[in-house]
Amino acid sequence: MSGPLSPAAVADGTPLRRRVTVRGVVQGVGFRPYVYTLATGLELSGHVTNTPEGVIAEVEGAPSAVARFCDRIAVQAPPLARVDSVHHDDVPVTGDAAFTILASRTGGPAGTLIPPDTATCADCLRELADPADRRHRHPFINCTHCGPRFTIVTGLPYDRSHTTMAGFPMCSDCAREYADPADRRFHAQPVACPACGPRLRLLVPRPGVSGPPEPVAGADPAAEARRLLADGAILAVKGLGGYHLACDATNPEAVALLRRRKARGDKPFAVMARSLDDLWHLVRIGAEERSLLDGATRPIVLLRRRRKVPVAGAPRPADSVAPGSPDLGVMLPYTPLHHLLFGLPGDPDGPSLLVMTSGNVSGEPIVTDDGEALARLARLADGWLTHDRPIHVPCDDSVVRVCDGSLLPLRRARGYAPLPLTLPVPVRPALAVGGDLKNVLCLGEGRRAWLSAHIGDMDDLATQHAFERAVAQLESITPVRPELLAADRHPAYRSARWADRNASGRPVVRVQHHHAHVAAAMAEHGLDGSRPVIGVAFDGTGYGDDGAVWGGEILLADYDGFTRFGHLAYVPLPGGDAAVRRPYRMALAHLRAAGIDWSQELACVSACPCDERRVLERQLERDLNCVPTSSMGRLFDAVSSLVGVCHAVGYEAQAAMELEAAALEAPAGDPVAYAFALRPAGPTDSSRGGADEGPVLADPAPVFAAIVEDLRSGAGPAVVAARFHRAVAGLVHRVCVLAREQHAVETVALTGGVFANSLLSSACAAALGADGFTVLRHRLVPPGDGGLALGQLVVAARAEDRTRAND
Repeated sequence: MSGPLSPAAVADGTPLRRRVTVRGVVQGVGFRPYVYTLATGLELSGHVTNTPEGVIAEVEGAPSAVARFCDRIAVQAPPLARVDSVHHDDVPVTGDAAFTILASRTGGPAGTLIPPDTATCADCLRELADPADRRHRHPFINCTHCGPRFTIVTGLPYDRSHTTMAGFPMCSDCAREYADPADRRFHAQPVACPACGPRLRLLVPRPGVSGPPEPVAGADPAAEARRLLADGAILAVKGLGGYHLACDATNPEAVALLRRRKARGDKPFAVMARSLDDLWHLVRIGAEERSLLDGATRPIVLLRRRRKVPVAGAPRPADSVAPGSPDLGVMLPYTPLHHLLFGLPGDPDGPSLLVMTSGNVSGEPIVTDDGEALARLARLADGWLTHDRPIHVPCDDSVVRVCDGSLLPLRRARGYAPLPLTLPVPVRPALAVGGDLKNVLCLGEGRRAWLSAHIGDMDDLATQHAFERAVAQLESITPVRPELLAADRHPAYRSARWADRNASGRPVVRVQHHHAHVAAAMAEHGLDGSRPVIGVAFDGTGYGDDGAVWGGEILLADYDGFTRFGHLAYVPLPGGDAAVRRPYRMALAHLRAAGIDWSQELACVSACPCDERRVLERQLERDLNCVPTSSMGRLFDAVSSLVGVCHAVGYEAQAAMELEAAALEAPAGDPVAYAFALRPAGPTDSSRGGADEGPVLADPAPVFAAIVEDLRSGAGPAVVAARFHRAVAGLVHRVCVLAREQHAVETVALTGGVFANSLLSSACAAALGADGFTVLRHRLVPPGDGGLALGQLVVAARAEDRTRAND
């Protein structure tokens, strides 16, 4: 806020005029009609308009009324608005007789914020179900309080002409609502109705005839799609940010067919439920989860599965939808089309639970183009429920969970992107390109950082093209023109190579992977970097400064640098990716490092074919293709195989996820925890044989010895898995205590993909908190690589500032 009216000016009573500039999420949320209503209610004249930098209003009238306008404009803003700043200055009085909404101004740098897509509001849902309303059953009903925003924006300022609704001229009825300040759709840019809006179509292949699918004639597309889903069909459904593949989640045959077609393996699907009432028998829903499920954002929420069905005969779709997972990812309908797909009151019954998974071929980005959907999803879908409103920005569903009562984002996309984060330190204009897994990029300038929606894994060419489009799109809606690029230090990362190719003379700063993770946690918690933190960075893979694969790191870090205070002792990663895909290889490597024989009675030994076992033994003996690793993710894999839970993975973190599920089945009251051995590093502990005297090493050999002893004594996988989780939490606590004793640091950041494991995260936070540590856990960006770019941005900007200062 700036420039408040002085008491003398208010008392004077002479009419005055003020220009008020409002920045933040103030376009596409009904802000101009709100300003109109506020100004006319105070009997002020003037005007309001959208500009690339925000909403600008000029108000003229009695000083007391102008003062009230300035006081209220932020505090009484519409529900979807987010006001970041209000600046007002005196301008000459013009004698306006009325208050008007002016056409938007173009040109100049983009300073306004585009709102995210928002779930259909209650008012629109009432109209959708009302036979007397002219928008009854309209699949694209929306208003100023709900509907598409980010995914339809093609430019700024946010007007209909700069959205994918530009091709749908409003009918006279919609135009009248749009122009009526008293109407809920006053200046709602996506407003439409059955007479002028997009059209829904159901396309199905013609039986026995090759060629493109054809529209189903003479039927309500949503009703016919509901019938097909009930009959076991798989449909491609066009959503806000891309296509979904949908099937009846309570039909095991349909779910299995979708798995085969998509080559999904056992990877969990997300489900969409008709209502909360359809979920209680499947999952545990707390108050925080409920507010996420039925709020305006409506992400996929990971919920703990119930192990016993409280309702006799109730279906167990989770067994086929999410086999081996302790959680079920669920969401509620967030578009009018979703509600029509489930059916309105009085409609014929259809499925109450639908699998809703990203519409793509495995490994590729989500499909948004209609032509691509027909071609690329032809082998996956039995039909297409589509429409003619283009999707400009791809945007997957967000994935979150609640951990200890707080939000933990796992994939930040629909409902959150493209809202910026506030930075605790200013940064020069920069682009951080993220990593190669779960790629998200980040633009930043000053104290703002804009993260893209989830893009995907960069090993696919289509994803790399999606990455380039995301860079261009994010630059088009932000004021950032990067002078600096930031990337991971991994020499083979495609994201980093892209940064090198597109630098155009700009500096490219390489940031160590786990340092970026810690910096991301610091930045989202508002730390200015003046004091270091203990960064516990646990993940599967990160390129280490010594050429090893890091991933079990405890760093002393600030934005300017880090010291490797401790890490897991190195073990060989036999065969690289082969060890990632087959956890029994990691288990055998750990057993060998611990001096434990490969006895056939151990599950991981019997899971490894004899021929492979002989080759693996020679490989380990000769150190062939055995990069050293300190990865905590690979340690979880090894234990998962050792106890017989998971020997081969079909998706990232499967072995660890199933080990967590096993631990949750352990009986209560067992206090036993395995213990790592802590020792200082010596010359033989370096990944390349050089001196490495600094870090504290956490040796898991005693853990493996204790696990083998427990297994031979008859302990089951659940007991062993729980004891292992307690061991890791105990390790974190012990090493953090050592760091505090030696360096007087009392703030700990828990980061990296391993901390998506809420059982481990809770145990670590509880132990540290009980001992007086301040614990930082992710609440705004994912702990995994989806948050990496935020940390890269801050670290790289600080590094370049130091370079300039030294020049």
